[in-house]
Amino acid sequence: MPDTILLIQMSLVLAGIGGCAGVLAGLLGVGGGIVLVPAFFYAFQTLGYNGPDLMQMCLATSLATIIVTSVRSVLSHNKKGAVDWDILKGWAPGIVIGAVLGMFLVAQLRSTTLQAIFGILALIVGLYMGFGRASWRLGASMPTGAGRAGLSPAMGFLSVLMGIGGGSFGVPMMSLFSVPIHRAVATAAGFGVLIAVPSVIGFLLVGIEGPVPPLTIGAVNLIAFGIIITMTLITAPWGVKLAHAMDPGPLKRVFAVFLVLVALNMLRRVVLG
Repeated sequence: MPDTILLIQMSLVLAGIGGCAGVLAGLLGVGGGIVLVPAFFYAFQTLGYNGPDLMQMCLATSLATIIVTSVRSVLSHNKKGAVDWDILKGWAPGIVIGAVLGMFLVAQLRSTTLQAIFGILALIVGLYMGFGRASWRLGASMPTGAGRAGLSPAMGFLSVLMGIGGGSFGVPMMSLFSVPIHRAVATAAGFGVLIAVPSVIGFLLVGIEGPVPPLTIGAVNLIAFGIIITMTLITAPWGVKLAHAMDPGPLKRVFAVFLVLVALNMLRRVVLG
């Protein structure tokens, strides 16, 4: 009976997380992973699954959900002709290499180290969301040659270390190189597929230590995966409707503050233990 109660509690918590992540993704255009990873961490920790590899499970499960949401997003954007397939094809090899390298590193690190990495990177993303300007530019077109060879694996690598898809790094980077925002968002969804698929295949094969929730294969928890996918697919359209009914700009700044606070709290936990 206690196990059944714990499973019900876990399912309810995950349903709430998935619902919020879906609304935020639709409303603000942020990737679900930036919300899911810290939410998974605090939820699983509260439920007693606080093993030394907790962050591995959070990152891997988040990336598993990104496979489904990114594929759905790419197909939807492609119907409107918004995906830049030339960028996607050119950047694909480097992103996949970076994602695989990121997966191998994550499998070797402990939860506290990954918490610190997530906290630092989330702090950077939050500050950019809060203070970045649409007018900022680094170039008139996307890098090729050595620039692409360096940036593409870095994007895949850092995204896996945060358990996120292509939006948090891909959209700002493409915007800085003069890709129109709608095309950047659509193409970044393709980056998400390239990041998530190879890394999740690897995470399904790794072993993790400590207490883990039921139906965990490798580092991926299938219960969380199923509930999050169901809830985000239901609630993301609600967020899209809200975005068309109101100005999401102020809310995006509020979310940036929230993300900075989450990042700082994660770092505080690492420092204080």
